[in-house]
Amino acid sequence: MTDSSRARSWRLLVTEPTDGATNMAIDETVWLGRRAGASPPTVRCFAWSPPTVSLGYGQPLDRHVDVAACRRLGVGIVRRLTGGSAVYHDGPERELTYSVVAAADDIGGGARDLLHSYQWIGRALAAGLQALGAPVEMVGVARADEPTPAFCFARTGSCEIEIRGRKLVGSAQRRFGRTFLQHGSILLGVDADRLAAIFPTAADPLAILTTLEAALGHRPKFDDVAAALAAAFEREHGIDLRPDGLSADETATVDRLVRDKYATQDWLTGLA
Repeated sequence: MTDSSRARSWRLLVTEPTDGATNMAIDETVWLGRRAGASPPTVRCFAWSPPTVSLGYGQPLDRHVDVAACRRLGVGIVRRLTGGSAVYHDGPERELTYSVVAAADDIGGGARDLLHSYQWIGRALAAGLQALGAPVEMVGVARADEPTPAFCFARTGSCEIEIRGRKLVGSAQRRFGRTFLQHGSILLGVDADRLAAIFPTAADPLAILTTLEAALGHRPKFDDVAAALAAAFEREHGIDLRPDGLSADETATVDRLVRDKYATQDWLTGLA
């Protein structure tokens, strides 16, 4: 390994399943902390309770997401800090969400080197999933002139993970100065009927995506996938991932962001 992250200590944060507002507040809190030099670079694995649709930062809450169906099915809705399209997070039995918060120096890249950060993360994701036996490959740089679909898995973005042309991992990133937050959804399984109900205007989801269950012939457990990804980040990049939780200051910031931002109707509807 030659990048500058080789000797760095990183935090591994594996959090209990929680609601969408809290999950998004945790990601922003860690990113704000990294920008201020108060939080370490962090790889996080997490899940959602209840299942939740996360909207991209600039995505309208319109007919492409059926709010009535979400309410009927007990599915929450939250707006992310990162861009891209909507994702349905179906709890830890069918999905693992990851996030990476770091500065350019943590990964040996330039402050504005978006492609480098996508590649750096994608290499570890691919290696971890390959270690589980999935024949994944990192593919593609999205074309700027392509329309953005309402459903995240309907298009391949930069350095995303596919199996035989079908998308397995959907990712999005937000940058500020030398720091970035990237998170993404790794499909362990899929409830096709729920996807169809929640995204009524989307094409057949099973024609464009795949899951680890389909690739492996069984559905892997959340904890096993999290462990494989953590080992791959260490192996691919020579970092030392140390399991830890949020600090007291971070926890206080999470509570404030939930109350004042992510749980508010103004933020959800894009008026904040």
